[in-house]
Amino acid sequence: MNRADALLAGNYATLSDLVRAHAEERPDHPAVIDAEGTLSYGQLASRADRVAAALQRDTARHSVSIVSSSRNDYVAVYLGALRAGLAVAPLAPSSLPEQIVAMARDADAQHLFLDAENEQALRGVLSDLPPHRIRLDTPQFEQWLAPEGSKPTPVDLTPEMPFNIIYSSGTTGTPKGIVQSHGMRWLHMQRANLYGYDRNAVTLLSTPLYSNTTLVSLFPTMAGGGTAVLMAKFDVAKYLELAQAHHVTHTMLVPVQYSRVMAHPDFDKYDLSNFRAKFCTSAPFNAALKADILKRWPGKLIEYYGMTEGGGTCILVADEFPDKLHTVGRPAEGHDIRLITEDGKPAAPGEIGEIVGHSGAIMIHYHKQPGKTAEAEWFDETGKRFIRTGDMGRFDADGFMQLMDRRKDMVISGGFNIYPSDLEVVLRGHDAVADVAVVGVASEQWGETPVAFVVVTPGAIVTAPELLVWANAKLGKMQRISAIEFRDQLPRSAIGKVLKRELRDEYARK
Repeated sequence: MNRADALLAGNYATLSDLVRAHAEERPDHPAVIDAEGTLSYGQLASRADRVAAALQRDTARHSVSIVSSSRNDYVAVYLGALRAGLAVAPLAPSSLPEQIVAMARDADAQHLFLDAENEQALRGVLSDLPPHRIRLDTPQFEQWLAPEGSKPTPVDLTPEMPFNIIYSSGTTGTPKGIVQSHGMRWLHMQRANLYGYDRNAVTLLSTPLYSNTTLVSLFPTMAGGGTAVLMAKFDVAKYLELAQAHHVTHTMLVPVQYSRVMAHPDFDKYDLSNFRAKFCTSAPFNAALKADILKRWPGKLIEYYGMTEGGGTCILVADEFPDKLHTVGRPAEGHDIRLITEDGKPAAPGEIGEIVGHSGAIMIHYHKQPGKTAEAEWFDETGKRFIRTGDMGRFDADGFMQLMDRRKDMVISGGFNIYPSDLEVVLRGHDAVADVAVVGVASEQWGETPVAFVVVTPGAIVTAPELLVWANAKLGKMQRISAIEFRDQLPRSAIGKVLKRELRDEYARK
């Protein structure tokens, strides 16, 4: 058994250990490929060492932030920061500049790595960003790196140490930073042994590297010594071309991407016979779409249901359970998933309840937000810690989980989480808006899209198109509202809660 395999078979190893082991055994094997070229494992390990040594030279503390499209050096910086003993805070380029400033500050980042496009987008707030700003796509990055052959001072990366801080979406205040540990990521990397992420695996990734959706496939690929092919921007034809050209074996797509790929007129002309496993997460996955994928796309189809916060995960191996495509599968091995009632009591068998989960893969906390952390936790009678999902579901007689509704009314558009309350706050900032409710409605293009229902202030003069333009100018690119409809009043329950389901159903009937 080689050293990498021995590490994977053990009780704990770090991503840094595994990449270094692959670099020693097969230094010339491709590790990451982007539109500009390839980094072998030897090159990646060397580059990560130079990043780590440079960060230690700069006496970096706490974390680094990255705002960039997917590229090889994004992975090198990620790995190098970990080797230096720092957490990584990857930030969404689609966020508003003020959000990026707030998140970088919240993460206590002194270094911000970015590309040309994002530097231009952040030009108005550059003075508020971390003092060390390094461009990945210019000679500045090479000049900043420690010299060739540099080695960082070794750091003992224990399972309890922070690995990364993944930020949730939001437009008001600072989004929650989900702190994941090295131990949590180790459990994700062990999936390399479950789904064929071996040293001959080639994983095509078209979702962004700041997203946990992407990372739960990237890290097992690297743990197994395979190759990750990175797309900076998703394009169906290009995706299919890359899948065929690189003999891709694994991929992670969100449902709306699967829908677009399957609808491509030339889909059946591409050779996708090397696929071993295709993964999906982040949004509701239509059963009919799953069935179409099983019929026309070789390899296993595996759906994950869970949260970036961790806790419990359900897994549906769709090709093994074609009669369960309406579900998100059964709890993963070692994952304790339960349902609780509105008052926090265990739900009765067959009853719908909020999904809570416990496993070894669970977040440390929300960064600097103990109150929010406490809200996300549920403890059983023995004191066992669970994470609340905010989703409603029920188990069928065979133990498969069927999702019923999202308790938090979150909208998932193109795989991105959008919180209606954030959009409502923006709309309420307009003088003509007396009341507003935002709901997610079905969209062929995005899976879901937000629609706002507005009650106009008496005497105010504004049109729905004018208000839509005004609001979207204040929202992040992935948060934009697709339509606004005026109402005389919003439907409410006896206790004054807006009945969003009625609005959603009314819109669907139209």
